[in-house]
Amino acid sequence: MPVPDWLTERPIAHRGLHDASRGHVENSLSAADCAVVHGFAIECDVRLSADGEAVVFHDETLDRLAGRSGAVADLTAAELRSVRLKDGEDGIPTLSELLARVAGRVPVIVEIKSRFDGDLRLARRIAQILAGNEAPVAVKSFDPAVVALLREIAPERPRGIVGQSVFEGGAYAELSAEQRHVMSNLLHFAESLPDFLSWRVSDLFSAAPYLCRVAAGLPVLAWTVRTDEDRHRARRHADQMIFEGFIP
Repeated sequence: MPVPDWLTERPIAHRGLHDASRGHVENSLSAADCAVVHGFAIECDVRLSADGEAVVFHDETLDRLAGRSGAVADLTAAELRSVRLKDGEDGIPTLSELLARVAGRVPVIVEIKSRFDGDLRLARRIAQILAGNEAPVAVKSFDPAVVALLREIAPERPRGIVGQSVFEGGAYAELSAEQRHVMSNLLHFAESLPDFLSWRVSDLFSAAPYLCRVAAGLPVLAWTVRTDEDRHRARRHADQMIFEGFIP
């Protein structure tokens, strides 16, 4: 599908315009509010709750951001909403709540988290939430199976692949060497058919994002831009930046 101009028109606030020192925690409603005030698009991360709801949170566990142990997937959306985030007054919102709060005033780019285990329930739930929603919302994921499914069930929604040159540790520890090779080099392209690329800023000067941008004409978003060096690299090799830690 044609990629809408709004995807690259304005810098994108990574997990909202967050600033813990001011009580605006990443991926919170207050961080989204700050992005709206400044007119920046919002990138947010979404995970699946125990009751099958899409909730806005980056990590698999609550430890870093909420100061308590436990997996996000073990709690219901209502229970997560009651969890208070460190350094702020926010709970953990559902995607529906965040989209209602933003109300189409700025674009939202939803990153769908995945364990690369074939579980596509979260992608299906997000497609349900976005059905009929005319607000400027795009979806993306590291997982090519998620993007391929969204091409089938939500073809009207801009969809992107998140990528980098090397996949090691963390969520990628269980991936085979072949899977990592495929993801690093976008060898799933014929199946996922993304509309845009979201690529690690330090890896922009490599074949996969270069060919997607120059040969295939796909817009490239650079993540996560934090320094002047990052900004320079993104300006040269990408079409827009996903930033944090400063106000462009």
